[in-house]
Parts: sequence; C-alpha cells; structure tokens
Amino acid sequence: MSDALLRAQEAPRIDEDWGSLSWVANSQIGNVANLTLGRVVIKQGQANPRHCHPDCEEVLYLLSGRIEHTLGEAIFTLEAGDTFAIPAGIFHNGTNIGDADADMIVAYSSGERGFVLEADVG
Repeated sequence: MSDALLRAQEAPRIDEDWGSLSWVANSQIGNVANLTLGRVVIKQGQANPRHCHPDCEEVLYLLSGRIEHTLGEAIFTLEAGDTFAIPAGIFHNGTNIGDADADMIVAYSSGERGFVLEADVG
C-alpha cells in the first residue's frame, strides 16, 4: 500500500522539444500493473512525432487548448473537454493549433505501453 499515493512532485517527467509527458501511474512506477496514466502538454505551434502503441489502446482527454490529431489517414480537431480514443497499433499524433499550450490526460490499457515511431517503420 506504500505505492498508493504518488505526489505531483514525484511524478517522472520527460521534457521534449515539443512539450512534456508526466507519468503518474504505470508498472514502472509500481503503483499499478495493468494501465498507464499521465499528463501530456504540447507547446503552442508544436507537434509530437507520429507514433503508435502496438500493445494497447490510448484515450486522451483534452483539458485545455486546441489540437489537430491524426489517426491513420483521418484528421480530427479536438477542443477542450473532448475525449479521443485511439486503437492499438494505429499511427497518430497531435499538433497544437491553439493560441496556448495544450494540456491533456492520457490513459493506456497496459501498464507498460509500447511506443513505435512511424519514421522507424518501413
């Protein structure tokens, strides 16, 4: 039960040129076994690289901002409050098209999400 609480300042954060990812629950942290939960920020005018998660579904909930999100060949515009479900193995990415940083909660159906860049395939 000692892993039940993770303080915000203890959450592992990864900073990228396009934004940041903060993981709050997953098997690597050790507080859950079968899901991943985090927060992602995409900076204004930036995009994360196109990628897929071959082993799990992803759901994102856009807290604030505006994002154009690809899913395979389709393109969707997300506004604050929208929820977006991404099937396993489908390449996707988000581009911030708003006038401020985009902030979202992301969840995955695996405690250890796989990550494959589209640029590395083929």
